[in-house]
Amino acid sequence: MSTPDLPLASSGGCGDGCACGADDEAYLECGLDPALAQLLADAGLDPVEVEDIANVALQEDLAHGVDVTTVATIPEDAVSTADFTAREAGVVAGLRVAEAVISVVCEEELEIERHAEDGDRVEAGQKLLSVTTRTRDLLTAERSALNILCRLSGIATATRAWADVLDGTKAKVRDTRKTTPGLRSLEKYAVRCGGGVNHRMSLSDAALVKDNHVVAAGGVAEAFKAVRERFPDIPIEVEVDTLHQLREVLDAGADLILLDNFTPGECEEAVALVQGRALLEASGRLTLDNAKAYADTGVDYLAVGALTHSSPILDIGLDLRPAE
Repeated sequence: MSTPDLPLASSGGCGDGCACGADDEAYLECGLDPALAQLLADAGLDPVEVEDIANVALQEDLAHGVDVTTVATIPEDAVSTADFTAREAGVVAGLRVAEAVISVVCEEELEIERHAEDGDRVEAGQKLLSVTTRTRDLLTAERSALNILCRLSGIATATRAWADVLDGTKAKVRDTRKTTPGLRSLEKYAVRCGGGVNHRMSLSDAALVKDNHVVAAGGVAEAFKAVRERFPDIPIEVEVDTLHQLREVLDAGADLILLDNFTPGECEEAVALVQGRALLEASGRLTLDNAKAYADTGVDYLAVGALTHSSPILDIGLDLRPAE
């Protein structure tokens, strides 16, 4: 729902000239600038979804009203430049998403100067993005843009710490579905920016047979076979708690197995038993301190839900200065 100070983008605002990551015959309907929409699509994000998230965040802040402090203190025609600046060192993610938030608010044209790209390591005091437009619009969008940018950059920073520890091994750090409702695609994007890899995006694009499925199906091999029979083309990962269960699902044909709460020694046994016939993912008991020990066992992935459910934000601020 629009308000006088926040006219929401209309569907199809890009027009026929906007590719938005689609092919020549099917254009995504979004109100973002076509060039920005293309950058989002190139990064593996849906421009329409990003625009929707921006609208939800802004309307949450405005509650269908106006930014009373800004409207009262800033002349309508005032123009400023806002510098997004890192307050601490880390890995940045979500810069183009922050641009999308600002562009949804802006009633006038805006000028963008990009000083960093998603995935870059940044230092405290480093300028990341500069935006010049109407001062009221900058201040109205400030908190929503920073909330998303700081959150995603925090996830990317935490992921990079894991990726650095695993450097030199074949293991990759992988996320889970323990994400903020409504922000999964953005948070998983932040994991990629930090050097991690994504697990399934939803319940429908891959199967993960867990302990409750095993109980309901009458056994781990039975659960795997049931999924394979019903959905023969879907990737299936099976969680096991013991080496005995590992043997069962391996014999049943599983090609991706989750080792739940295995010790590094048990992971070594699992790797020796599997001998490359399936990919192995360690889960549970994992910390940055023991990540290398698990990776050295020869497993392929380390599943770390904390990447998205517990990462602290990266402190990023917005500073106004007169437009040049």
